[in-house]
Amino acid sequence: MKIENSTTHDIAEIFRLYEIATDFQKTKYSVHWPKFELSLIETEIKEKRQWKIMINGQVACIWATTFSDPQIWEEKNLDPAIYIHRIATNPDFRGQNLVGTIVSWAKEHAKANAKRFVRLDTVGENEGLIQHYQKFGFDFLGLYELSNTDQLPAHYHHKPVSLFEMQI
Repeated sequence: MKIENSTTHDIAEIFRLYEIATDFQKTKYSVHWPKFELSLIETEIKEKRQWKIMINGQVACIWATTFSDPQIWEEKNLDPAIYIHRIATNPDFRGQNLVGTIVSWAKEHAKANAKRFVRLDTVGENEGLIQHYQKFGFDFLGLYELSNTDQLPAHYHHKPVSLFEMQI
């Protein structure tokens, strides 16, 4: 198992995993991911903020990170934090605790970059995801209505977000 930055060669696989995740979300929840813009993924790759777990030469899981997320975290964005977005697992690797692997990596990545928090969010009140992230040590901070969503993907525009953080 190896964690590394995604490259432009991974773009097709990234979109395939997003599509699989979105299709799954549609069967379970009223809120699901929109189609993401290619330019978003290209920018994340260029800025080394798109990540992957490789297992036996296959992309097992992907996610994106940022060190600033003001539209979601508003005044808390001033805190030194790493923000995790869009975790998508290859179905061939489900059940292998990859979120736990990401959380362990994120703690180390946060420390290496002088950050005090690891944060993530989900749209809506998804009790299963809330419990899932709490199991990995995140504190559930509650549901929040965002005041400015104009620069965010469409799924943020009409629902509250569940916010999670872990202090390092």
